[in-house]
Amino acid sequence: METGDPLVSASWLLENISAPDARILDATWIPSFANADRTGRSSYESGHIPGAVFFDIDEIADKESDLPHMMPNSVVFASRARKLGIGDGNRIVVYDSNNFFASARAWWMLRAMGHSDVKVLDGGLTAWTDAGGELEDLPPVSAERHFTPRVRADLLKTADQVLDANGMPILDARPADRFFGRAPEPRADLRSGHIPGSSNVPSDSLIGPDGKMKSAKELKDLLPGGEEPVICTCGSGVSAAVIALALARIGNYNAAVYDGSWSEWGANAELPIATETV
Repeated sequence: METGDPLVSASWLLENISAPDARILDATWIPSFANADRTGRSSYESGHIPGAVFFDIDEIADKESDLPHMMPNSVVFASRARKLGIGDGNRIVVYDSNNFFASARAWWMLRAMGHSDVKVLDGGLTAWTDAGGELEDLPPVSAERHFTPRVRADLLKTADQVLDANGMPILDARPADRFFGRAPEPRADLRSGHIPGSSNVPSDSLIGPDGKMKSAKELKDLLPGGEEPVICTCGSGVSAAVIALALARIGNYNAAVYDGSWSEWGANAELPIATETV
């Protein structure tokens, strides 16, 4: 059973980065529709925490799916992890350079494949440099390490399972205007609205102005209480994991991610939507 805070501080990482079992992952991801002048990989290459390898959610993905960065099967995931030097016995710390996007996704993926000793760096790369941490711009030489996948199906939901949620809370991390259908989706050909019965918890509402996740006390006022299972969704399964991470911070490690999220639901005319406003 997973317990404790899923986040670690930059000061903690500074003290523990040289531990022989430590493995650092940079999971920075920038969606193509953001029209940014950088990508996750270019951000990594310009400067990353020493020893960190780049965890690319677009590469560690199901390449046969028409949906973006879907979770691959256990064989593919284990192969990609092994080549990055991620394996059994590692204590993994994941970070990114843009507000848990997609360090939370990498955290969830690793846990869904059975690796429970994984944390997220609170505040990401900015917190690291603010704490005096150095950067490097060359990738480390990674020795392959055996990764034993132990798939946790309870952490991954399909559209059919969401349809049959039977009252299980469904939390949507998209901005309110997209959730309520007041703004178009950034991905082409998607309907606007949300899954009927779901609630809106924008992922940015869980993060403080300093780029760190809000305290457990603050999060309890924003998220359902208890340790019951929850389904998290968003545009494509990335910011949904931020909700799952926040729930873990208040003690609920039973949050699943609907991997297809609105990229799948909004594209399927047979699936119901709601667009009520407040």
